Amino acid sequence: MAVAIRRAAVDDIVRHARSELPNECCGLLVGRPHDVRWTVRARNLRSSATGFLIDPEAHFAAMRNAREVGLSVVGAYHSHPTTSASPSAADLAAASYPDFLYIIVSVLKAGESGDVRAYRLAEGNFDRVDLVLVD
Repeated sequence: MAVAIRRAAVDDIVRHARSELPNECCGLLVGRPHDVRWTVRARNLRSSATGFLIDPEAHFAAMRNAREVGLSVVGAYHSHPTTSASPSAADLAAASYPDFLYIIVSVLKAGESGDVRAYRLAEGNFDRVDLVLVD
């Protein structure tokens, strides 16, 4: 099943990824399970080009803010500065929320819009999810 996502949210993910180069960026997705409304940038506690750890304070704040408007944190995103937007073995090992939407953006080529892909965890593996951009 496809997931709707606001074009502004995708644009923010790509901008965030570029602004954190050479490190991975990370953040959260707010909305409903099949409708991402906005993103929340988070600090990568690892400050690494090959891994990320979302700051728990950002996660809790995003949960509170989303709840105030009847939404929830429905996923997370991060970037791959030097590889494709496909999940790595480390991404799979760290994934623990089967209902979450996991978005990965690759920013391999400067000046391009970025390759943005989405996945859900199913039976210990990632399944690709289609994103439908909405204004």
